[in-house]
Amino acid sequence: MRTVRALAIVALLAVAGCGISPTDVQDRNNAPTITIPPPSKTFFLIKNGRLSLEPADVENDTVGSLLGALFAASAQPLGDRDTALRGFTYIGIKDSVNPVTRDEIPLPRTLTLTVYLRGEGTLSKLAKAQIVCTAQQDVVFEQVEIVRENEGRPSESEGRFTCGELKPTS
Repeated sequence: MRTVRALAIVALLAVAGCGISPTDVQDRNNAPTITIPPPSKTFFLIKNGRLSLEPADVENDTVGSLLGALFAASAQPLGDRDTALRGFTYIGIKDSVNPVTRDEIPLPRTLTLTVYLRGEGTLSKLAKAQIVCTAQQDVVFEQVEIVRENEGRPSESEGRFTCGELKPTS
């Protein structure tokens, strides 16, 4: 009898556990996350001497396709809009989002997009703004470097820019 009583007490204590009554698991919400919006299918043209965000006819919203469409617009009638990129050809881009590794040590990411183009003449501040502001719709790029590829001569950098420093303020 004592054994049965002792077993009953042990069983009762085991059920009571640490004094906290069991509850069901409850899902409240998803874990907090941050989402960076993708760039839109838009690029910058010129309207009344100022940058104007316009829809771009592209299949996807990658920076490469947007810049390709921006330069291609130079050869099309644009109605009341214009471009400062006439006479320039888009060659391609290269980014530094994935850091270079040297001696198995990753170098810091600079988050710079390099845009390569070809053409004669002066690339105006408004033309640079069209390129840089279109590219920086993808928020991952801190700066945009514009490099002019010259035939028969070395390439030359037009500089590194941000949209804010090129965009006209008035």
